[in-house]
Amino acid sequence: MHSYAAVLRTPHALSTFGAALLGRLSYGTVSLSLALAAKNASGSLAVAGTALALFGATSVVLSPVRAGLVDRYGPRRALVPMAVVYAALLTVFALVTRDQPGAGAGTSAVTLGALAVCAGACTPPLGPTMRTLWSQLMPDRRMLQRAYSLDGVAEELLLVAGPLLVGILVAYAEPAAGVAVSAALVLAGTVALALSPVPFPVRRGSGRRGSARRERTTRTRPRGLGQPVLAAAGVGLCLGGLDLLAIAFTEEQHRPGAVAWILAALSAGSAVGGLAYGAVSWRSAARPRLALICAALGAALAAAGLAPNVYALGAAAAVAGLFVAPALTTAYLIADETAAPDARTQAGAWVNTAVNAGSSGGTALVGVLVGRLPLSLCFVLVAAPALICAAVTLHGENHRKRH
Repeated sequence: MHSYAAVLRTPHALSTFGAALLGRLSYGTVSLSLALAAKNASGSLAVAGTALALFGATSVVLSPVRAGLVDRYGPRRALVPMAVVYAALLTVFALVTRDQPGAGAGTSAVTLGALAVCAGACTPPLGPTMRTLWSQLMPDRRMLQRAYSLDGVAEELLLVAGPLLVGILVAYAEPAAGVAVSAALVLAGTVALALSPVPFPVRRGSGRRGSARRERTTRTRPRGLGQPVLAAAGVGLCLGGLDLLAIAFTEEQHRPGAVAWILAALSAGSAVGGLAYGAVSWRSAARPRLALICAALGAALAAAGLAPNVYALGAAAAVAGLFVAPALTTAYLIADETAAPDARTQAGAWVNTAVNAGSSGGTALVGVLVGRLPLSLCFVLVAAPALICAAVTLHGENHRKRH
């Protein structure tokens, strides 16, 4: 833990990281809050699910675009306006979904969907921005690895703590209050992050339009970004599929309440693995190391299909979790190494987008497979993306060495 204390003792690191975490806590609260508020206002689970899906889709798909704006103009000129508009849209969403005495549930589904789409499109990329700031704070690659590990573990804990916070909030207030709190968190955290004294590498244009366009193309499409994006997508597919498989497994065992503990074991394993991974000074190169981590993750998930009961599946999930944070940390490190100094935010956003898109795809795929195939085979299929990523990466590394 001493190595992580050294990370936080770096000048401006603690205040900058704290600001980012404050804003990113809203990522853990907003999804559940939106769903509950939309359900409360419309009286329909279908409308709530659609609004949440639209919000998530626009947030994920447009993340690299928003990150590119941060690279081009810096946090103060790009991130703060995004946060202001995003918070304003969430506030409007909270207002139109609040309880109104004497009025029945009946907020227009079109209104809820439109607000969800617009808010998702403006979601400030706080995670990618913080990782760019880490690369400025930590020029030493070993320290940067520890910073990324700490960042990833903290973000995962926030995603666990967010729904718990919403649960406490809605016990004393209406669901729309959760949306309003999410708006306040992201605005306060983003403004504090943008005011950080850490210098941010801003992309500079050249004098002539044509050369500027070529420069932007070169810098925003770095060579070598395919591997970390592919690996992140594979990890996301595995995680999205595992969530649904855990539900199916616990229902088959007549222990539906155990699913929360299985997913908690996965998160706990990821936190332990991430902290342990960041504390080690690795001598091997990042790319082959990422392949081995993905292979270990895939093997652990495939073995989870042999679990005879929920206790064994919880243990298997914890083992698989040991490789989740290290895989994503390494993917972000490779993206940072690959990108030009003034395109790091966008490179990190591509990795982040790949994880989220993969997770959604994994959930959808398993939703089709569950009930049609044995669960043990479904676990093997969920493990396949990580194993394929490992094989492709190792093949690419061997090809590169031969040439």
